Amino acid sequence: MNLIEQYSAPVYEALEAFRRQRVVPFDVPGHKRGRGNPELVELLGERCLSLDVNSMKPLDNLGHPTSVIRRAEELAADAFGAAHAFLMVNGTTSSVQAMILAVCKAGEKIILPRNVHKSVINALVLGGGIPVYVPVKVEERIGIALGMDPEAFEKTVEQHPDATAVFLNNPTYYGICSDLEKITRIAHEHGMRVLVDEAHGTHLYFGEDLPISGIAAGADLTAVSMHKSGGSLTQSSILLCGQDMDPEYVRQVINLSQTTSASYLLLSSLDISRRNLALRGKESFEKVVRMAQYARDEINEIGGFYAYGKELIDGKHVFDYDVTKLSVYTGDTGLTGIEVYDLLRDEYDIQIEFGDIGNMLAYISIGDRQQDIERLVGALEDIRCNYAKESEPIRMGDFIQPSMEKSPREAFYSPKEQIPVAEAAGRISGEMVMCYPPGIPILTPGELVTQEIVEYTLYAKEKGCSLQGTLDPDADKLCVLK
Repeated sequence: MNLIEQYSAPVYEALEAFRRQRVVPFDVPGHKRGRGNPELVELLGERCLSLDVNSMKPLDNLGHPTSVIRRAEELAADAFGAAHAFLMVNGTTSSVQAMILAVCKAGEKIILPRNVHKSVINALVLGGGIPVYVPVKVEERIGIALGMDPEAFEKTVEQHPDATAVFLNNPTYYGICSDLEKITRIAHEHGMRVLVDEAHGTHLYFGEDLPISGIAAGADLTAVSMHKSGGSLTQSSILLCGQDMDPEYVRQVINLSQTTSASYLLLSSLDISRRNLALRGKESFEKVVRMAQYARDEINEIGGFYAYGKELIDGKHVFDYDVTKLSVYTGDTGLTGIEVYDLLRDEYDIQIEFGDIGNMLAYISIGDRQQDIERLVGALEDIRCNYAKESEPIRMGDFIQPSMEKSPREAFYSPKEQIPVAEAAGRISGEMVMCYPPGIPILTPGELVTQEIVEYTLYAKEKGCSLQGTLDPDADKLCVLK
């Protein structure tokens, strides 16, 4: 990485130069630097609205960049050690979908774990790819899905030698990391592309003594949520290319669905955040690691809560662990993760990232302060004293692996009818059901609904999980194939 060049932020600098020119706008957006919407100016500020502009010659065009955006992409690629980088403004969802659509055509197979984000399944609906699932082991004590076992992957490859790619989550929401280098080597030996969802892994490119990043492991395409641990604005992301991908073809795929009215607020936030990480990322993430480890140690002293970490590493199903993730098992308090999530927000004014049936995640990043960590630990100690109850077995759902009867695309577009979830066992799902966050599907289009899935879905709803993906906004009914 060339640190001298990384001091530049070309999109931001071009925006600042444009702002100083005081150009009279006869283009969109129609608020005209905020003059047409004073309430929006009051909310966001005059400076923000003055920079909410459209593509024009001095500011380049995201769909076909030739100047400042192209230069920002080059700097991002250099910072991340990639062959090419794309600035993305439709979220990491669009990055994930572009990766899949770039390597997996209709009818082609892609190997992946069952606990992928909903954006992956949606990409298969859009493109017509066929998922082949690698069995995933579950950590029995805390009930979370672990990483992709290289041996299980290789066995799946032997059974499906015509698969075009493998897709991995790394790290997972909970911090679990797979053996990326070994899986990449196996995939490339069989002529397959390697795609990595690094939505929660920006810091792997800049911190020290952290799990290996996708690009460093030799992946072909990786999707990085800069807005999660990298500090940019919500909905901004970066898609990275390895050495053997054609970046111009990838750009064509991106342009199939990416907006032609890219937000310069998002683009400039990516540009500034990349510069910040390139120049100060190492020390920033050293601080994050220290805070997360301190919190982990303090929470484990409380009792009832289990903040897990590197002790999960077994070299196979958990090849490494991302210690910046403050993932906590809540089951021994008798409380579900979603119940702790609600208590923290409603009683202590603390907003964590998510709670599921058995776990909660407090996202620690470059903007956190030590006093905030202390407040979180104190709140959990108070919850343990005042709200804990007798623990009972907690059902976990992200290891349920239903039978796929039809492809996601075929099922999604098939004739369907809506029936109560409680009566859906034995039918084929025509839509997705998931707890969000984290957005890992319980059911995807084309999968057989079992009684276990029915019971878990009703259980998750009863415990307060936000069920999404169904046509019915209350998730009481499910669309199944006729």
